[in-house]
Amino acid sequence: MDFIKNFVNVLSVASISFVLLSAIFGFILYFNLFDGKLKSKSGYAFLGFGIVLILAGLFARPLLYLGIAYLLIMFVLANLGGRLWDKKVGLWLLIFGAAGFGLSMLDPNFNLIAAKPDNVPIAAMIFLLGFFTWLALRKAYLNDKQIEAGGIPWEKTESDEKLFTWPDLVYTELLCMILLTIVMIVWSIGLRAPLEEAANPTSSPNPAKAPWYFLGLQEMLVYFDPWLAGVVLPTLIIVGLMAIPYIDTNPRGNGYYSFRERKWEIGIFLYGFLVLWSFLIITGTFLRGPNWNFYGPYEYWDPNKLEPLVNINLSELVWVKLMAMPLPKLWFIREAPGLILVLLYVALPPLLAAGPFRRFYLKMGAPRYYVGAMLFLIMMSLPIKMVLRWLFNLKYIVNIQEIFFNI
Repeated sequence: MDFIKNFVNVLSVASISFVLLSAIFGFILYFNLFDGKLKSKSGYAFLGFGIVLILAGLFARPLLYLGIAYLLIMFVLANLGGRLWDKKVGLWLLIFGAAGFGLSMLDPNFNLIAAKPDNVPIAAMIFLLGFFTWLALRKAYLNDKQIEAGGIPWEKTESDEKLFTWPDLVYTELLCMILLTIVMIVWSIGLRAPLEEAANPTSSPNPAKAPWYFLGLQEMLVYFDPWLAGVVLPTLIIVGLMAIPYIDTNPRGNGYYSFRERKWEIGIFLYGFLVLWSFLIITGTFLRGPNWNFYGPYEYWDPNKLEPLVNINLSELVWVKLMAMPLPKLWFIREAPGLILVLLYVALPPLLAAGPFRRFYLKMGAPRYYVGAMLFLIMMSLPIKMVLRWLFNLKYIVNIQEIFFNI
């Protein structure tokens, strides 16, 4: 049992869990939504990456654990294929998830965090998020199969069915209201309200956390400057969501579940929502402890734990580490490597439009393509910056202290 707990604790480290979660997302797309096979070019590529992780794990144990979990999950999902969306398989996944959570509650360290009144609804939302994501993808998979066979989506078969507001809708709403009232009463009796003492400027909680819906932004502050993580990126998230109907004008998939008819749009959205945003909230809630250090689910939150991080800027890495010379005094010379990288990154949309993404450019037109491409690049800057921080302790790509501008 201790080995399993240690195994899970190692996999829960942000750098490991992010790679594993991204890999699982790719597995589900390829093996379970597109009916991909392990004996194929993509399957061999997945397998090759897992073997590389195992070999690298001979020198770094966390990578060994990552490689083992990666290969096990890959073989399970590849073997299930389209059966992942069967009701029986979904029921077994729910049972195993509930059983794993119940057994984990027996661990005192896990119970101390998961049973906090503040965290109970978040744990419930994680189960609901998994269930409804599975349900939506199941319907999309079944519809795609039906359309591929020459049929019509299931939703269109009931378009002529009429339901009356009374009693159908009102009766259903009444039952939901009664059930929700019972749940809230039991909840209020079983769990104490998470009330704390009056604010005391001389005693700050450790860790000091924002409400759960802001924990993603708080986690982003680890990797970005406050003006980016607290202002620019949240604004672009809202603007990007508002722009989706104008960027994605594909009429297919409207009014019924489908994945293959809008695979790029849905795939990018799910990756941004599940792997990036939900991952940050879960990490900030359950894995960030005192001093904002990472802790495994079964690890004690020791306030005396110290993890020194020697963060370094790109300018220091280039001038001091690689070229063995002091930093130039003029900021535009000092930050030239970072500025060049940022400009090259921003210049990717026209380069991609002339190459691998030309079909998107021709299909969408220049205005919609460039807006969508820039929003996509801004979204992907988050995982890129996270990986750079984990691998090289890279703090800023551009650090212009003279005008308080950092990227």
